[in-house]
Amino acid sequence: MSTHTTTVSAHMSRRQVLEALSGLLLAMFCSMISMTVVGTSLPIIVPELGGSQTSYTWVVTMTLLTTAISTPIWGKLADLTNRKVLMLVALTIFVLASAGAGLSQNVEMLIFFRALQGIGGGGLQALSQILMADIISPRERGKYMGLFAGVMAVGTVGGPLLGGLLTDTVGWRWNFYVGVPLGIIAFAVIMRTLRIEQHRKGKVRIDYLGIALLSISAGFLLVWITNVSDYGWASWETLYMVGIGVVAAIVFVLVEMRVAEPLIPMSLFRNRTFSLAVLASISIGVSMFGTAIYLSQYLQIARGFGPTEAGLLTIPMAVGMLGSSTIVGQLVTRTGTWKRYLVTGAVLMIAGTSLLSTLRVDTPLWLVCVYMFLLGAGTGMTMQNLVLVVQNSANPAQMGVSSSGVNFFRSVGGTAGVAIMGSVLAASMTQQMTDRAAEVGQAIASLGAKGQAVAKQLAAGSLPTTRDMPQQIAMIIEEVAANSISHAFLVGVPLAVLSLIAIAFLPNASLHRQTTVERLREQNANDSGYADAAAVATASTGSVPIITDDAQVTEERRS
Repeated sequence: MSTHTTTVSAHMSRRQVLEALSGLLLAMFCSMISMTVVGTSLPIIVPELGGSQTSYTWVVTMTLLTTAISTPIWGKLADLTNRKVLMLVALTIFVLASAGAGLSQNVEMLIFFRALQGIGGGGLQALSQILMADIISPRERGKYMGLFAGVMAVGTVGGPLLGGLLTDTVGWRWNFYVGVPLGIIAFAVIMRTLRIEQHRKGKVRIDYLGIALLSISAGFLLVWITNVSDYGWASWETLYMVGIGVVAAIVFVLVEMRVAEPLIPMSLFRNRTFSLAVLASISIGVSMFGTAIYLSQYLQIARGFGPTEAGLLTIPMAVGMLGSSTIVGQLVTRTGTWKRYLVTGAVLMIAGTSLLSTLRVDTPLWLVCVYMFLLGAGTGMTMQNLVLVVQNSANPAQMGVSSSGVNFFRSVGGTAGVAIMGSVLAASMTQQMTDRAAEVGQAIASLGAKGQAVAKQLAAGSLPTTRDMPQQIAMIIEEVAANSISHAFLVGVPLAVLSLIAIAFLPNASLHRQTTVERLREQNANDSGYADAAAVATASTGSVPIITDDAQVTEERRS
């Protein structure tokens, strides 16, 4: 059995902690920005590159898909190799992909580089939280949760605002170029400030078969969800795509139960906290990614705002997320109590998603802002705290796979949520345009050449922006868009209810006052003590101790 040790100062000052966190925060910000900066700009980018509403969904979905698949891989590698080196590799991938996305000449090229961004971004998100657990204990982490919440809030809501501003001024390609200098700065800061060395004795075994099976399963199932509106739920495409995805998932589970270093150890699901946190994280992904993306479409298409204005109007969500996470984080550190805040956050998420599903073309903007604030506050209370309670209960030797496991299912939830919301939106839009075909045709005919351009966009399955359109057709599209997007928001309501149920059953365990490093040292010291005792027993009695890697205990210790 290999041993695994990490060296870092056990008693770091607040200044040292902040210095170590600075690079991680910047790296996480890069990842969040890469996913959200295009939110307000996609209605402009996709038509310019010749894409449709399906392409619009794919540009977002592909990033979330590769983020989801790569997250557990990064997490497992974090348990096997040097975490600082992995963070720098992830940053390099992210920077190169960002540059490539900005150079895209067609929508297929953009989707490809967005996929690479997701791979790098998955590493940045997973590794930043794993490294944070090496530096700060669960009980003390609340003091710093406001910093991470601020990054999440600015990335989730400030990203679309920045994207809109860049699109309106220097052009949409800078939505991607902006990640290049940020990534380079993060690389330099991490090299300078992060003082963590990790050593593992013994051969590193990578579960390549598990990686392949997970990619096939998640890929086929998420591609099916994304395109199911095009070919129907009862079709041969559904049969073979779901069939391949399910078979690959079953084989993946069987493989993971037998390999020496499983990508996602099945033993994790015997931990009640981990399993329930996974369920709760699914709707967090939907609210983080899906809601932000389709809110931008609502504000630009249904309400006629420009990208910058749409970004500014989503500030209430950022305020709710940042404020609630900061306040709750301080309370968690001060009192050691966390469950009541998770439950409250889940209730606010249900309220926010339910109210957003009532949006109409004439809903007062102040009311839309209230709905966004409620959703942001609920997300801020739950997102980081779910990772916190999982890390608190996890085996320190499996901190990487435990932390990334929650992030994986949150990313899957976000990917599936965006895809399902896109399918619902497209189906609703198609039905409404069919029902109003005569009215739409009459409006287009009255516009002459401009009407023909609008007709082409609608025929391609795209909802065009309405702020520069003649009023005759703009009013129809705005009504159709508002109704379709509100139907899409309904997807998040049952998922938010599921989160509340899962959170209610989480074990209300006390928070550790030790970092992962300290817990790992203590565990290794105990294991060494039991190994010495086992050697003495063997020499005196001739018996052979039985050792299991998962439990890391001897037969004598169990007795």
